[in-house]
Amino acid sequence: MKGRAAVVGILTMLWALPLGAGEKMTMKVSPEVSFAPAHLVVRTMIVADASNRAMEIVAESPDFYRSSEIQLDGERAPRTAMFEFRSLPSGMYEVRATLIGDNGHARAFVRQQVNVVASGGAR
Repeated sequence: MKGRAAVVGILTMLWALPLGAGEKMTMKVSPEVSFAPAHLVVRTMIVADASNRAMEIVAESPDFYRSSEIQLDGERAPRTAMFEFRSLPSGMYEVRATLIGDNGHARAFVRQQVNVVASGGAR
């Protein structure tokens, strides 16, 4: 029982660690490969900063585009945010997250490739 508590404690501490040096934002998209119509979950983490004003998330393929934007309240904004893109058709997607500062310019930018494969019945 003590071993289980120790593992949970270690995992909790690792989750609470700050982002890497110089990183203002990180992103994880899951799943990286799925069948159409896909449901993607995008999790972002930002460093608290008074300049944070907005975050834009884009899922784009050659034939499809979807985006979402949320407003951020500077250093009082939540550190983590979750976005969901539902019913994405097949294609190779670039998922991008942009952290926008109080001057309207990008403060940070991350991206990840995702593959949505046509389901067996689609032609």
